[in-house]
Order: sequence, then C-alpha cells, then structure tokens
Amino acid sequence: MASIDLNADLGEGFGRWRLTDDERLLSVVTSANVACGFHAGDAATMRRVCELAAERGVRIGAQVSYRDLAGFGRRAMDVPPAELTAEVAYQIGALEVFARAAGTRVSYVKPHGALYNRVVHDEEQAGAVVDGVRLADPSLPVLGLPGSRLLEYAGKAGLPAVTEAFADRAYTAEGTLVPRGRDGAVVTDPEAVVERSVGLARDGSVTSHSGTRVDVRARSLCVHGDTPGAVELARLVRQRLQESGVRVEAFA
Repeated sequence: MASIDLNADLGEGFGRWRLTDDERLLSVVTSANVACGFHAGDAATMRRVCELAAERGVRIGAQVSYRDLAGFGRRAMDVPPAELTAEVAYQIGALEVFARAAGTRVSYVKPHGALYNRVVHDEEQAGAVVDGVRLADPSLPVLGLPGSRLLEYAGKAGLPAVTEAFADRAYTAEGTLVPRGRDGAVVTDPEAVVERSVGLARDGSVTSHSGTRVDVRARSLCVHGDTPGAVELARLVRQRLQESGVRVEAFA
C-alpha cells in the first residue's frame, strides 16, 4: 500500500492576529510545520501549537525562514551564510523548547517561502541551512523539493532528506513551483487539489502549468494552512487519499 505524510503550515499568527486554524488542522494532518517567529509566530503561539500537536500525536517540524515578519517570509533577501546558519539553528532551538515542554520534540525542519524557493538552486544558501540544522541537531530530517540543492546537501551531510510535493501549488515543466506572482500559481479548485493529491501519492506525478506531466516523487504532501477553507480541503484530501488506498502517516 502506498503511504504519504500530510503536512500543513501552522502557527502563522502573531500576538492577537491568527492566520491558520491550528486546532482544526491538527485533527487532520500528520505533520505540522510550525512558524518559528521569523516570518510569523511568537512564543505563545509556538507553545500553544506544540501542546495541541503533542495531544494529537502530530509530528512537529520547525518551519525556518528569513527574518521577514512584514513580508511573511516571501520576499527575496540576501543573508550572509554564517548569519543564516545561526538564524536557522536559533529558530529550531526556540521551537524545541516548547516541543520538549509539551512532552515531544522537533522531528524535522522545513524552510518557508522565499528561503524554500531559494535553496532549490542556491548552493550557498542551501549549505547554510543544512549547517544550521546540523548545529541544532545533526539527526533531524530536512523536508524540501525533490531535486533541490537543499536535499542534495542534506544527504551529503548525513541528514535524512525527505521529498515534498504541494497539492495546491502549480508546477513548472522542470518540477519547480510556479512563482506566486504568476497567474495560476496557486490551485484553488478543491476537486483539482484532491485529484492532484491522489496522483502525487499514487503515481508520483502531476500535470505542470504548461500541460506536461512531471515526475514528483514525494514522501510528504503539503496543504497550505493559510488557504481559504484549508481545514475542509485538508479533510477532503485525506479522505480521498484513504479511499484511493493510500495510507496517510507521518514520515518522522
């Protein structure tokens, strides 16, 4: 039986402002990418999400980012490698405190937004992220795009490299994500998202933005938590995966 992890970005609020429906999403997903305060999230939010995840047996991942609260981590930034390494380790360490207090631990690391896209091709930034993960915990898996420099460097450094696909993002013919600024970059039709999810999980492929089939072999599938109707969409994706004979389970 095919199996896949279902992850979502959670804890993406700040102070009294909340973007993601963390409690309801944690009843659906198997892994939670928790914002660590650089693109979203704060100490109280991180603690709350860790407690909720621990209660439900959901794996906690550190979603590390460039320091960009105003731009939600989606703006291109040039951060010196040594500084990025330290900031990645810092974010993981902050989340680990709250995970441990909740009786669990950080189980993996996933970059967010502009950093995620940058480390697909940028060797220097990818190496800096991997060095940051190793500084925090040299046993942590790294979640990223198949064929990315990030996963290549993670594997070379002895870190488990875990491939990820996106149910609600359009792909280029090269297997990378279509930039958010382009039309059709985000897939909004629920049935299309569900069909793509099943195809990714069972066949390891998806139709690109240009209409060609692209191989995307992934161990984890992301449904964005900030998408309108994210909870209902995640439930529908999980239900259809299971009905299609796919076992939904955490990779970590």
